Amino acid sequence: MQTDFRIERDSMGELRVPAEALWGAQTQRAVQNFPISGRPMPREFIRALGLIKAAAAQVNGGFGLLGKGAAQAIRSAALAVAEGGFDAQFPIDVFQTGSGTSSNMNANEVIATLASRAGKTGAKGKRAVHPNDHVNLGQSSNDVIPTAIRVSAQLATVETLLPALKHLRKTIDRRGKALGKLTKTGRTHLMDAMPLTFAQEFGAWSAQLASAQARIEDALKRLRRLPIGGTAIGTGINADPRFGKAVARSLSALTGTRFGSAADKFEGIASQDDAVELSGQLNALAVTLMKIANDLRWMNSGPLAGLGEIELPALQPGSSIMPGKVNPVIPEATCMVCAQVIGHHTAITVAGQSGNFQLNVMLPLIAYDLLDSIGLLGNVMRLLADDAVAGIQARPDHVREALDRNPILVTALNPIIGYEKAAAIAKQAYKESRPVLEVAIAVTGMGEKELRRLLDPTALTRGGIHEGAGGGG
Repeated sequence: MQTDFRIERDSMGELRVPAEALWGAQTQRAVQNFPISGRPMPREFIRALGLIKAAAAQVNGGFGLLGKGAAQAIRSAALAVAEGGFDAQFPIDVFQTGSGTSSNMNANEVIATLASRAGKTGAKGKRAVHPNDHVNLGQSSNDVIPTAIRVSAQLATVETLLPALKHLRKTIDRRGKALGKLTKTGRTHLMDAMPLTFAQEFGAWSAQLASAQARIEDALKRLRRLPIGGTAIGTGINADPRFGKAVARSLSALTGTRFGSAADKFEGIASQDDAVELSGQLNALAVTLMKIANDLRWMNSGPLAGLGEIELPALQPGSSIMPGKVNPVIPEATCMVCAQVIGHHTAITVAGQSGNFQLNVMLPLIAYDLLDSIGLLGNVMRLLADDAVAGIQARPDHVREALDRNPILVTALNPIIGYEKAAAIAKQAYKESRPVLEVAIAVTGMGEKELRRLLDPTALTRGGIHEGAGGGG
């Protein structure tokens, strides 16, 4: 009779495994032990595991530690895993053993099964590839999983996050240039302040993103140092002394991204400071994006009772009860992503210091949250660029009306009439709801032409001390 299960054995005994599963006993134990979140390890992490196993097989084959046939079969199977063909065979929950041993063995068992099926030889028609003796040769979960964290995060950052960040920055620069000649009211403390151009306001966002990019790229210099070859605790027991450097070279060739072998593999296994550092830079990027998104929400607010300086693209109805309402949904989604990333950084910070002596024991959580942050930020930055910033339309009449009534323009007269008299003009203009120019003409006795020149909002965006100044203030 056929059954839906087969019997597998490991060092702890026998247990039933689903008949069609490519995994073995150790994976099955983890499936049964950790029914916690229902969230498996991310695709990017499975990809990294496949790449590491492929590189290891190639290196071990080159060293003569694996037969050429076995090495090629393992490499081919591992690359198929890396390419995403067998993601359903990686069911283990993110909340598992803290070293990630279960996920490492999951990869070893799946790849061993695929390699054994592919390697036909002899009368029995199969060549057995063992998950520990062959796929895991020269490795330990303790160096494989920290290496997979670094490889997956590096690739996700280089391939997804940084291109999205650059795209958002270019979109901001392009739109800022298009609106650049329009001068608007500046704001500090959410209160009226000196004027600036749209180009200057957008330029500040662009500069923030440029700084974020530089910080992330700097963090990647340390993230690319791989502890593979350190095996159990960093000594490299049961691995060829050349293994770590050779695997790093192989991974570089496979991915097109430069990796190096960590000089001190004890550090790379015992601590995850490199991942915490990158998470910190993602946290800083989230802070930047939340500022940009909230600025857009304020500038778009209204359209009648808010600032109403810009109109964002109308993407969907904003209310189930108020007809015609349209909300800034992309900036709102951006803020939620940023909140999630900030939360992830807190979790990664706690996880990063959660180990004793030679091993961190929250590795799967670090991997999951770090990759989630990278993916969320990459996706939302493209949405913010394409579905919000690129379609911004200014409301020049509304902007000009508010600017003309801005009492803070009187700041330009400080060097000429002094702070106290300028403050009195500002207060009177605000109290009587009159333009500053009109009040200044009446109070100072200066000519309208001269005052128009001194109070020209666009000229004020260029800073400096205006001609005719008579001292500091």
